[in-house]
Amino acid sequence: MTNEEYDLIIIGAGPAGLTAGLYAGRYKLNTLVLGSLPGGMITESYKMCNFPTYKEISGAEFTQKMMSQVSDLGVKISPENVNNIEKIQNNAKTEFKVETGSKVYSGKEIIIATGSDKNKLNIPGEKEFLGRGVSYCATCDAGFYKDKIVGVIGGGDAALSSALLIAEYAKKVYIIYRREEFRKANASWIEQVEKNDKIDFIFNAVPEEIYGTKDEGVKGIKLEDGRNIELDGVFAEIGSTPEKKISRMLGVETNDKGYIKTNKNQKTSVEGVYAAGDITDNPLKQVITAAGQGAVAAHVAYEEITKNN
Repeated sequence: MTNEEYDLIIIGAGPAGLTAGLYAGRYKLNTLVLGSLPGGMITESYKMCNFPTYKEISGAEFTQKMMSQVSDLGVKISPENVNNIEKIQNNAKTEFKVETGSKVYSGKEIIIATGSDKNKLNIPGEKEFLGRGVSYCATCDAGFYKDKIVGVIGGGDAALSSALLIAEYAKKVYIIYRREEFRKANASWIEQVEKNDKIDFIFNAVPEEIYGTKDEGVKGIKLEDGRNIELDGVFAEIGSTPEKKISRMLGVETNDKGYIKTNKNQKTSVEGVYAAGDITDNPLKQVITAAGQGAVAAHVAYEEITKNN
């Protein structure tokens, strides 16, 4: 396999990784962004209403704009997964070797911006009906439920915004939440779902099983209290878990949940490795904080690279 050399390799192509790529490109660093899902989870967002300059913008459109801006600066964006990464010390020179399925890359510095993965319900029927009534992406699949009845599992911002999108197609949407009220959702999302006549709430409800038929897919969901809710589709929006593979390979320090610890310069416990975005232990998981961390990481990486040249 051929080896391509870069100043900076960014692993993850969400808002943190792309913003890091934007700044690295403007600093004229030879930069590679690796990520199997360009845009990351924001591409699944119905609307983003809290990013400066945009009253509202879809996640897909926002991603397209970022990708175009970064690419125009000569930064290479490659939709690849990282299979292995290691830090190599060769005399006074330190570099990182990154292996994907077909290529080997080397870089002087690394930014981890791998974000997080959607949590699963882990109940019977979830795997069996995936793609046949079970979904984790309202932006991708809401249009399939025109005039149907849909359940959204969860009570955070993602669940409420997904319910609003699905309600544009479905005749009825149930938000099914395990607590007695919405505790972590933004007040503006709560206000919008409460005003929507197509959306109803089922509180104190814990899903036990998704049921259906092989031919017709999902037919409903059974709750732990014995109730059955007839549904044509189920969307799971119950949070996310940090991607841990890269941090484990490099041995960076994380908190007890697996989020990477960084200092104010986005440096990790491993020299030459930075982290930005939802993968870090920053308490506010938002596009704007991810972008800010990506910018800081790229700036500090640029200073380190130019200092050592």
